[in-house]
Amino acid sequence: MKNFSNYKDYSTKDELSFDSKAVHGALGCEPLTGAVSFPIYQTSTFRHPEFGRSTGFDYSRLLNPTRQELERTLAILEGGKHGFAFSSGQAANMALFTWLNPGDHMILMDDIYGGTFRIATTIFGKYGIEYDFVDLSDLDAVKKAIKPNTKMIFIETPSNPLMKVADIQALSDIAHENGAIAVVDNTFLTPYFQKPLSLGADVVIHSATKYLGGHNDIIAGAAVVNDDDLAAHFKLQLKSHGNGLAPMDSWLMLRGIKTLHLRMERHNSNAKKVAEWLRKHPKVEKVYYVGFEDHKDYDITKKQTTGFGGMISFAVDSVETVYNILKNVDMIMFAESLGGTETLITYPTTQTHEDTPEDIKERLGITKKFLRISVGIEDPDDIINDLERAMN
Repeated sequence: MKNFSNYKDYSTKDELSFDSKAVHGALGCEPLTGAVSFPIYQTSTFRHPEFGRSTGFDYSRLLNPTRQELERTLAILEGGKHGFAFSSGQAANMALFTWLNPGDHMILMDDIYGGTFRIATTIFGKYGIEYDFVDLSDLDAVKKAIKPNTKMIFIETPSNPLMKVADIQALSDIAHENGAIAVVDNTFLTPYFQKPLSLGADVVIHSATKYLGGHNDIIAGAAVVNDDDLAAHFKLQLKSHGNGLAPMDSWLMLRGIKTLHLRMERHNSNAKKVAEWLRKHPKVEKVYYVGFEDHKDYDITKKQTTGFGGMISFAVDSVETVYNILKNVDMIMFAESLGGTETLITYPTTQTHEDTPEDIKERLGITKKFLRISVGIEDPDDIINDLERAMN
């Protein structure tokens, strides 16, 4: 026995719908006992039967049965061959960026999440990695930014927090034509609404803390690939950095994924209703939401996704209104993060994009009047009523 991956070839699950795959995962149950809830293998090491023989599990930093079940489930849902579960989304990004060598160049979305901005500039920049931040919804701008040493295009779509939409297939083609890989951060839409690998991307990255976990109770990251060389790279990073997801957190994410399809539908419908209400409010100057038909990239969204997700950003009429909202929301919580069952509101300029230089934030529109809301799965009227009270 090598490990639990021998028990079932998950490619045989192709005939199942996404919903059924999310519920049943890779194995459907634990094969040794038939446990329907896959067990938490809370162990650091595994006994060998004799010299030269292994159960396939040697040390949990390398491979753990609970994490393996999660990783294979992630691969199934994203339509990939190899999945990897990390201790955070930032750990997944750190593993990804080590694919680059000193002197290589990467292109990233201009309003990208501040933590990814920090990794690219502060961490990898000092090791000789070059970078440019470009509006990836502008294909001409991307083509102009390509250099002979460009090795990666890192795509956030929808982007965080301005909700820009990038054409995954077109950007993947540009990357491949220039000897680079295309990476998509799929955190906002999850594989339920968007499957980047099927559109030509080489790597899918998640802050799995968010919708995949779904309950604001874990910190986790994920990567999924098809290419065997990229898979070997991520496996080496997990082995060497020791940043694999712990068994308990792997189990919690497996449990969260079972309801991913149900939650995403509710996030989606709630966000649409909240976004339409915000757009009509006299104290709201602009709403950033990919589900509006007049969003400049609405057609691309409809082409490459099956939903709009639960994320909205909006600018209000004054800093005073911002402070009133953040102080007076009741059911809605002023907190960092997103993608959980609860509605959270965030102040990007001092939270998610704290490390982005002020001049860049101002140029992009991430101002002191700008807010981001992760619409939860509560009654949408309660979300709207809470915002209305807080604004007034």
